[in-house]
Amino acid sequence: MGDWIDDCLPRAEAVASKGFCDHCLGRMFAKQGYGLTNEQRGRMLREALSDSGKDFAPADPCPLCEDIFPLLPRFAEAAGEELAKVRSDNFLIGTKVEPEIAEREKAFIAEMGLEDAESLKAELNREIGKLVLPMAGRPVEFKQPQVVALVDTRFADVTLDIAPVFIAGRYNKLSREIPQTIWPCRVCHGKGCDHCHGKGKMYPTSVQEIIGDIAVEMAGGKEHFFHGMGREDIDARMLGDGRPFILEISQPMNRFVDLEELERRANVGELAKFNSLHFVGREMVERYKAEAAFKTYRVHVIPEGKVDKQAVVSVALSFKDTGIDQRTPRRVEHRRADLVRKRTIHWVRADSVTEDSFDLELETDSGTYVKEFVSGDDGRTEPSFSERLGVQCKVETLDVLAIHYQEQ
Repeated sequence: MGDWIDDCLPRAEAVASKGFCDHCLGRMFAKQGYGLTNEQRGRMLREALSDSGKDFAPADPCPLCEDIFPLLPRFAEAAGEELAKVRSDNFLIGTKVEPEIAEREKAFIAEMGLEDAESLKAELNREIGKLVLPMAGRPVEFKQPQVVALVDTRFADVTLDIAPVFIAGRYNKLSREIPQTIWPCRVCHGKGCDHCHGKGKMYPTSVQEIIGDIAVEMAGGKEHFFHGMGREDIDARMLGDGRPFILEISQPMNRFVDLEELERRANVGELAKFNSLHFVGREMVERYKAEAAFKTYRVHVIPEGKVDKQAVVSVALSFKDTGIDQRTPRRVEHRRADLVRKRTIHWVRADSVTEDSFDLELETDSGTYVKEFVSGDDGRTEPSFSERLGVQCKVETLDVLAIHYQEQ
């Protein structure tokens, strides 16, 4: 007789006297007897008690689990059928048990001081998982499962909890008439009304929808969410290598999306282009949102009066690593807190200067309101290009040329 059995026998007698089945008897001593199932552990304890002249037959049904274990093949088959609908690298089994059983077990363990016990739910998860494993054709993953088959043992129902797919890449926005993300109608908030012609949104499409709708179809997903590293105005273009973004697909039935095909299909139109698509983990979303990357812009500026070329060039050169204070612009104050933000203009270059217009190329901190840096926004940005030039100026067009971010 093993030492662990000798150690457990006095308490095992009290447990076995309740009429528990081998599973439930063994589970009360789950941390004893290495390499055994709870059923094996319970059987060995019952035999040891019998050898010592104390016979405790299991009741019918078990007063603790109510004979749930003979139903394991049924649960496993149901879970296997649902998992077969999903293409993933791994899986995990979860269970829901009758609340009364769970409470009864918890109270018994506490009353008896059974520090080596494990829960019925933990045993069900493991034993169903063993049966599902050959059906699933993929390994179990405990820390970050891609799909969890949740078995409701009360009704043998199975629901799938599928982790989202995250696809990172860069996009170019080539149109000045589409937003980065879906813009719900201001009047109906997405329900559909006369103002939005029943579409529920302000613009026919967006960068998000151009790639997201295709990705949802390919992944057999439910919805898409777009996480950009910042955003440009609707009337601005995003050029160069593009702006980093992450596309999130919820409830994907197929995690093995062909990213080359996705990129090819998304790039058919002329409104936006996508490149460098690759899969990333959930943690990258927060990293993208927190990243404060420098940005390079090009703006075409219209002054209200005639300007001198030398003066424009001189003012541009004066903004070298210059700190500016920007109070929340008038145009966004309805959706941004009224704060004064400190930003840095790293450099500015002027070209194509005529009396009536000029271009500026500049590099700034992330979060700089470039249009307001040029115009001054009625004194809400100080210093501004208009202030130093002595002529009120307005940005006619804006292009983002580069987001200076190197993915780790």
